[in-house]
Amino acid sequence: MTSRGDTPPGAAPRGRMPAGDGRRPSDGARGAGEPRGRARVRVTSPRTSAARTRNVSIASEIDEQTRLGEVYITSLMRSQLRLALGVLLVLASTLGLLPLLFRAVPGVSDVQVLGVPLPWMLLTVVAFGEIIALGWFYVRWSERNEDTFSDLLDGDEPGA
Repeated sequence: MTSRGDTPPGAAPRGRMPAGDGRRPSDGARGAGEPRGRARVRVTSPRTSAARTRNVSIASEIDEQTRLGEVYITSLMRSQLRLALGVLLVLASTLGLLPLLFRAVPGVSDVQVLGVPLPWMLLTVVAFGEIIALGWFYVRWSERNEDTFSDLLDGDEPGA
C-alpha cells in the first residue's frame, strides 16, 4: 500500500504525464506502462492579461456623451441640415426668382388667369402648393434619416 504522496512504481507522478515524442502509439506498439492517449498540455493565450473588449451599444455611447456618441449625433445633425438646406435652396430659388421674373418681363402683370392677374396667382396658389409639397418632402426624408439612425442604434442593417 502506498501513501497519498507516493506514486506506484512505473506510473507517472500525479498531475504529470510521462515525457514522449507527442505521437500516439498504435495499440500494438504501446508498452505495458504507457498511458492511453496523449500527454496533457495546458494551452494559454499570450493575451490573457490584455483588456477584454466590451460590448457597448451605440445608444450607450450617446447617453454617456462619449466622443463616438458625439460623432453619431453630429452625423445625424449634418444629414438633417443638408436636407433642410436643400429644401431651402429649392424654395428660395423658385420664390426668389419670381420678383426678378416680374421685373424682367413687365407684360406678365397684364396676363389674367380666371380673372386674377398672373403674379397674384403665382404668389398664392403656386407658392403655397410648392411650400406644402416641399414640407411633405422634408418631413418624409427627415423621418427616413431618423429611422436609419434608429436602426443604427438598434444594430439593424440600415434600409433593411
